[in-house]
Formats: sequence, C-alpha cells, structure tokens
Amino acid sequence: MAYPEFPTSLQDLEEGLLQRWRDEDLFHATLDATADGEPFVFYEGPPTANGRPGLHHIISRAIKDLVCRYHTMQGRSVTRIAGWDTHGLPVEIEAERRLGISGKPEIEALGIEAFNQACKDSVFTYKEEWERLSERIAYWLDYSRPYVTFHRDYVESVWWVLKRFADEGLLYRGHKSVPYCPRCGTALSSHEVAQGYEDVEDPSLTFLAPVLAADGSHDGRYFAVWTTTPWTVPSNVGLAVHAGLTYAEVEFEGRRLLLAKDRVEAVLGESARIVAELPGADLEGLRYGRPIDVVPEPAHLGNAWTVVLEDFVSADDGTGIVHMAPAFGADDYAAGQRHDLPLLRPIDDAGVFHADLPEVGGMFVKDADEVVIEGLRERGFLLRATSEVHSYPHCWRCRSPLIYMARDSWFAATSTRKEEMLANNAQVSWYPPEVGEKRFGEWLRGNVDWALSRDRYWGTPLPGWVCDADPDHVEWLGSFAELEERVGPLGDDFDPHRPFIDEFTWECSCGGTFRRTPGVVDVWFDSGSMPYAQWHYPFENEEEFEGHFPADFICEGLDQTRGWFYSLMAISTLLGRGPSFRNVVVNDLILDAEGQKMSKSRGNTVDPWDAVAAHGADAVRWYLITVSNPWVPKRYDDAGVREATRKFFDTLANTYRFFAMYASIEGWAPSDADPRPEDRPVLDRWLLSGLEGLTRTVRDELDGYQLTRAYRAVIEFVDDLSNWYVRRSRGRFWGNTDPADTRAAFATLHEALVEVSLLVAPVTPFFADWLHRALTEDRSVHLERYPESRPERRDEALEDEMAAARALVSLGRAAREEVRIRVRQPLRTLQAVVPGALELREEVLESVRDELNVKDIAFLSSAQGLVHLEARPNYRALGPRFGKSTNDAAQVIRALDGSVLAAYRDGGEAHFELDGERHRLEPGDLEVVEAAEGDLVVRSENGHTVALDPTLDDDLRAEGMARELVNRIQRLRKDSGLEVTDRIRLGIFGPDDVSGPASAWREFIAGETLAVAVEIAADGAGEWDGFREVDLDGISAHIGVARVEVDDV
Repeated sequence: MAYPEFPTSLQDLEEGLLQRWRDEDLFHATLDATADGEPFVFYEGPPTANGRPGLHHIISRAIKDLVCRYHTMQGRSVTRIAGWDTHGLPVEIEAERRLGISGKPEIEALGIEAFNQACKDSVFTYKEEWERLSERIAYWLDYSRPYVTFHRDYVESVWWVLKRFADEGLLYRGHKSVPYCPRCGTALSSHEVAQGYEDVEDPSLTFLAPVLAADGSHDGRYFAVWTTTPWTVPSNVGLAVHAGLTYAEVEFEGRRLLLAKDRVEAVLGESARIVAELPGADLEGLRYGRPIDVVPEPAHLGNAWTVVLEDFVSADDGTGIVHMAPAFGADDYAAGQRHDLPLLRPIDDAGVFHADLPEVGGMFVKDADEVVIEGLRERGFLLRATSEVHSYPHCWRCRSPLIYMARDSWFAATSTRKEEMLANNAQVSWYPPEVGEKRFGEWLRGNVDWALSRDRYWGTPLPGWVCDADPDHVEWLGSFAELEERVGPLGDDFDPHRPFIDEFTWECSCGGTFRRTPGVVDVWFDSGSMPYAQWHYPFENEEEFEGHFPADFICEGLDQTRGWFYSLMAISTLLGRGPSFRNVVVNDLILDAEGQKMSKSRGNTVDPWDAVAAHGADAVRWYLITVSNPWVPKRYDDAGVREATRKFFDTLANTYRFFAMYASIEGWAPSDADPRPEDRPVLDRWLLSGLEGLTRTVRDELDGYQLTRAYRAVIEFVDDLSNWYVRRSRGRFWGNTDPADTRAAFATLHEALVEVSLLVAPVTPFFADWLHRALTEDRSVHLERYPESRPERRDEALEDEMAAARALVSLGRAAREEVRIRVRQPLRTLQAVVPGALELREEVLESVRDELNVKDIAFLSSAQGLVHLEARPNYRALGPRFGKSTNDAAQVIRALDGSVLAAYRDGGEAHFELDGERHRLEPGDLEVVEAAEGDLVVRSENGHTVALDPTLDDDLRAEGMARELVNRIQRLRKDSGLEVTDRIRLGIFGPDDVSGPASAWREFIAGETLAVAVEIAADGAGEWDGFREVDLDGISAHIGVARVEVDDV
C-alpha cells in the first residue's frame, strides 16, 4: 500500500479537502448514514446576518460542531438546522444607516412599508459570508432548510405561542416604569437591559428640599437628598425614608439639615454638628417645597411633595433620603402607586423636555443635567455637585443611554412562573455549573415580568386586537386562519408584517372596532420560540417537533444568560413544557494577546478570515478548545496558536511521515500476518494500553462536556507516542529486527494513528479526515463510528511500570546534565528507588538502560544509603537571637547529626548546645537539604530516586567515542543528501584516540549508519559524497560517506 505524502501546510490540506467534501456531499452523507439513529437534538442560536461574523463566533461554532460530530459518530441522528435572526433593532438600525436616516420621525416620513422593505432587503447582506465561514471552519449546518424569523410560517408559530400565553392569562397590558431607549423610541426588557451596562461618568448631586410647616411656611429645616439623575428633579413629587433608620438634624454651614445619621460624616464631613435625632417613622407625612418648579403641577395632586416610608431606602450610600420621580424609575413608580403620588412626565418619546417649559424646554434629558444643577444653585438648594463613575444601562444595539419611563406596554407575567422556571433550571446541566446556579439562577430568582411590546416597525407584530370603544375587549389570534375567520381570505401574497397587518380590522360586539395593538414583539421572543417555529408547530410537523424537544445540547456566549438562554427557558416554562434544553455549554469572551477585550474602537479585533488564513481552521479550533475551558475568558495569541500547532499537529504529522516512509519502504499494509496484540512486545502492549485509557478518557470527558480535558489528554498521548514509543521503536521499522517484530511495530503504530484520527475528528475535522483517509485507503473519518472501549487492551500494571521507568529516565537525564555528561557517553551503574518497591520487567528495564546509556541498574528499597542530610543555617533568622555568636551557632548547626535534622525536617522538636546552653531550633532557622554520598549524582522526585556513578574507565570512553562518531556520521549523511535507506561506504580518519574506539566498535558503527564498508585510518582521501572535519571532545578527526549500490558490495 502506498501512503500519501503529508501536505506542506494545514491550509493546503484543508483547501484540498473542502473541494472533496463538496464533491462527495459529505455532510449530507453523514446525515443519511445516521438517519435511523437515536435523535440527538441540537438547537442553533440564530445569528443576525446583516453584520459580519467575528472571531468570537468561531469558538461557539467550534464547540457546537465538536459536540454534534461526536454524537454523529456514535450513530445518533443530529439534525443541524441553521437559523437566521432577521427582526428587531439590530436590523432596523442597520437599515437606518443605509438609508441615511435616523430616528422614528424620519422613518415614518419615509413610510413604514418602504422602511420595512429596506430591513428585509438588508437581513441577508452577509449571509453568504456567514455560510462561507461556516464551511471554511467545517461548522456543518443544514442551510438547505434554515428557519428564518421573518418567514410567514415562523411568525405564525410565534403568534400561536402568544395566544397560548393569553389563554393562560399570562399576557396583560400595564402602565409601568420600563427601561426605554429614547433614540430607538421603544421600551426594552430586563434581559435586554442586562446586556448593555457600561461604566460612565455622571453627576452626583446632593440637593436640598425645604421642610414645610403645617401652614405651608418653611420651618427652617431642609431635607438633604441625593441623586445621580439631575434631569429627573423637575419631576420630583416625593421623598422616601426608611422607618427603621435613625435620622439626624444637623447644623451645617448655617442651616439645619435632615439626613440619615449614619451618612452625616460621609456627606457633610466632621464639621457637621448633630443637634437632634429621630426615627425615620417620625418623618412620614412631612411636606416639603419643590426644589425646582419648572414643570406645572398636575391636575391630581394626591400626596405630592410629601415624605413616605419605603423599605428600599438604605444608609449604604447617598443621604438615606431618596428622591422619587415616579415617571422615571421602577421603584419610584411602584411607590407612587402605593402612596398616591402624581406622575409628572414632561418629556416626549425622544427624551426631550417639552418645548414650552422654562429653563429645560427642548433639551434632551441628559443634556439638561447641568441646567438643573445650575437652577438648584441659583435657588439656593444645591448642597454639593460632583461626578462619579458608575455602571449605567445602555441600549444593547444603538449604545444610547437608557432612561426609565412610565409607559403602556404589554407584559408576559413571567414572575408568576418564577418557581417553575427555577425548578426547570434545576433539571439542566450547565457547563460550568456555577453559571446555572448563580448567574442564571439568580437572574431567575430576581425575575420581573417580560415587557414584550416594542414601539418599532420591523418585527413579529403583536397578534392582539383591541376594541377602540372598550380597551378591555381584546382578541388574541394564534393563527392566520383565525385572522381569515374575521377578515376573509388573506391571499397567497399575505405579509404578516407592518404596515399590512395594521390594516385588518373588524367589528366588536359592543359596536366598536377591533384594531391591532401597536408595536411588535421583543426580538428575543422570536429566537426563544425557535423550538416550535422552526417546525411551523403546531400547524404541521408535529411528530418532528415532538421528536426534537427539548434540545439535548445548546451553546452560546455567557451574555446569552440574559438573552437566548432566558427566552428559551421562559417561553417553554410558560407553555408548561418544562426546560427547552438539557445541556448547555457557555463560552466566555475572546480577548486579545494582552488580555484586553476586543473592540473596533481599540483596533485590537482579529478578522476570523485572517486567523484561518494564517493558521488553518483546525489549528484555530484546536487552540480555542485546548488552551482553556470554554467558559474561561481566553487570550487569542498568534504565538499561542503556532505553539499549539507545533505541539500537536506537527508532532502527529511527523509521526505519520515516519510511519508512511518506512511502511512504504517495507511494503507494509494491515493484514492477518500482523501479530495479535497480546503477542506483541512490551512496548507495543504499553502503547495499546495507553490508547485504550485515552479512548475511555476522551469518551468520558466528552460525555460530560469537558471538552478541554478530553483533548488535553490527546496531547499527552501524542507526546508519548512520538517521544517515547516511536523513538524507542525506530530500529524495528527499518528491518533491524525479525519480520514479526517489524510487522508488530507497524501494526501498533497504524492502530494508534487511526484511532487518534477518530478521537480528534470532532475537533479537527480536516486534519483527522486527511489522516484517516491516508491510513485506510480513502475512507472518510466522518462516516466512521467513534472508537469504543476495548478493555482487553488495558494493562494498568504495565502502564505503571513504564511510568516509573520514564520517571527514572527523566531524573537520570537531569543527573547527567548536572555533571555535563552526554547521554551518548555510557556509564557503568545506576542505582534507583521506585515507590512501593515496584518491580520492572526486563523489557522495561532495558528501556531505562538504553535511554540513560548505563550498563547496570540496581534497585534499592530506599534512598537512605544514597544521600545524607545537611543543614544550611539561615543567618537572618539566627542573627537576632545569637548576635555576635551567630557564626558559632551556624557552625554547630552545620555539624548536627542526620537524625536531628530528620526530626526537624519532619516537624518534630530539635535542639543544639552552644556555650553550655541548650537551644531549640525554630522554624526557619535552617534549611535541610539532601546531599549525595561520595561521587554519586542523585536526583529525586515524587518518591523516585536515581543515583548515577559518573566515573569513566577506558572501555566506557571508547564506547562513548563510537557513539559520538555515529552521531556525526548521521548528520553528514543527511547533509550530503543521502536517503535514509541508502547504504554507504564509510571512512573514519584520526589519531589513535579516534581510530582505536572506531575499530573496536566497527560493527556497531556500521550497523547504525548502514555502512557496508568501513575504512579506518590515521588519515585518508578519496571520492566521497560528503567529507568533513569533526571535533570529538577536543580531538580532530575526518569522516567521509559515499553512497553505494547494494549490488556493488
């Protein structure tokens, strides 16, 4: 069998396979091959295709693809339906940019129909790029039948979900203070708000409100009130205090101020003098004068400008007195409802103060901050104005600062199902668990009702029609058929979007007219409905839906705990279907090489195409999976990707090259002539045992979604394969042993390479497929089954022995380096200690002897005879206690008996005598070190100890010279362009110190260098393919090599 040559780069390998996969339609072939298998349900979180994909999309797509490929290779039927998120603010803002317009007035001037057409035209701007990148990074998705959120079928399923909510009494219209984007002109949901917090510098303002007496006059005191939103002060109608707090009346700069006692020093400093104290409850009902009166009084005053009691007030910050403007805060609004406080909302939907107001008229709210502060200063009510950096919510799409504003909205009563959501979440396996328990769990525990309606244009229209004569008459429609029952046939070209849907009306029984409630649905409701809408459930595909709910697996970024993860969970819970996913892997941010968050403004983003072009898709995937767990923020570093490539891909590719070259030379192919595994040498059985352990580990870790641990285990195995097995077996592959041994070596290495290709196929689909095809006569790895455990291969006792042997080899090499004796120089003896007195079989011992180039190994029960304990006094610790006698104390300590030092090292008491006095050795007085006995070189670690005798005699020096000659001859062969199989004529020319050992070791040198004739002399000349002078430990010599035909010998 001829084994193909490995490509020059991963990029070339991948580009070649991409075309083959297209020609073979390999993705659909995998779907067909597993069509009858047990379903493994995967939900694709839909991206928005009006923006380009980024590097961060590769990590989530690599994880998704890995898990799906793994289960496909186990025979599971994995339906990978692609999806596109095509509604909502992300699309609208991009359409505005393209049209050169901004804001709702300009949209409505253009016309909703034209604007929505522009939105529809833009949603697939980068669809081809998304699909090309998916193909290039081998993220297999079925784009032949994607779910698209603006499609009629999808919209109809979303209507069905909303109708189910309405039927269960879970939809209601409310007037609440909701987060609102004045730039986009719409309310946002709490989970949208949670995605857009930014650190900003805002005013920090403490103002005064005069306390009024019963007759309405100023009683000489002032409430000190704190806020970070000065623009809301004109809308102030109440102050809140806590009944359980103690408040102080304070004399400060000629005025008497009221504030929480615990805040006096923080707010006013040490100069403030407390003249009285009173409980917060005593402040209830006190009236105060308006600090700034630019907004007209409302018709219904209620309890305006009075002090009320509220539990949300604290003395942790501010003054302990909370300014309340119920039109602009959720807590304020709720308190206003409880205490009959009026609602002052002097701004329009764009966040601009009404033009007829003095001082602030026509100003955007945030721009009015300074004007309000100056107005308070002029009125004598400004106590202090500074600024502070705090976390403030911004629109998750347009990045404008949000305001809280009382508005009419439609809500889903998610808070009434909080306990069910928590119970459903407890059934989900989160990776990592703490995201589910803490971040997502705490989000659910603090659940508030979902503000569903958006005052926008391009989205799923709310399917609720409200009677214009009686707003309590509401009809929710759950299908287009229900709409047809009311308005007649819709026609084949029916478009359920605005403005067309807004035209449908019908009579109410009360005589009014049903008109659609304005607005569209939160775009997160669209994506959260995908388990149903991707099948157009319940209108068709009921069996497919039931067989694909819930998802076995989903994966997205950490931010989706407030987004898609929440919308999936909330909708399925309110539908009474339990959790909509069973397992979720969360990936965190990709940072730049310096650990900074990537952003266009910083200029530190990495184009995914550039990353793939530089390293190859498999290398990027491998790096992102193995560098750290998916849920840990990870630095993207080109140097890191190159290092990952070197350690894994280059090592495995070089191992394949070695195998392919010698298998081709020897004409080896798998056959029944290969010895059975149990009949193969120890080294083969050790590798196959490790391969079995690896397969078990990888399967167990992948089953538990521990992707990083799974493939780090592969890295360790590949290192063992290359740097121990192949290196220890080299001679077996080029026919230096009997044919059965050679076949055993090839069969073992072939089995390991094939199985590794199968194990890594989910994470490195290109590399694994090329390798598997090269080894198996062009069978695609992606049509194979994932390796199963074969327990008969495992020999843990052998693995323990080989692990001990490798530990001894590592220590022995370190001991050689300490005395600067190369491994090519043989040594006479090695003494060793192995934990538990583990006995090593002869074949394993031979590995140690060969690797360390020692003649004999003697095993000891302990290292006691190899080392003795010595004391190193700590002068810094001894000096303060012994003063001028410190040197004398140190000398005595150095001379302490080993038993005393052993007791001290093990934490026991130890003493010494100085000038007739007994002193206790304190911790830190000295360091106890092990020193080798005599000339031995000793190294120890984890219970393993080696002791090398570095003494050289003439025989050892001669053998060492022979091995040095072999090393230089092999280099000359390579540099002379000889093939590894070429036989040569060899010349060695030098003084007796060279020619003597060369003659004594002639047969060894000839065998190692494939020399069929060896000339050894003091000097020489002749025709050589390669000839050079070499330095052999300070001795000059010459060597020559010439290729010969075997028939000429």
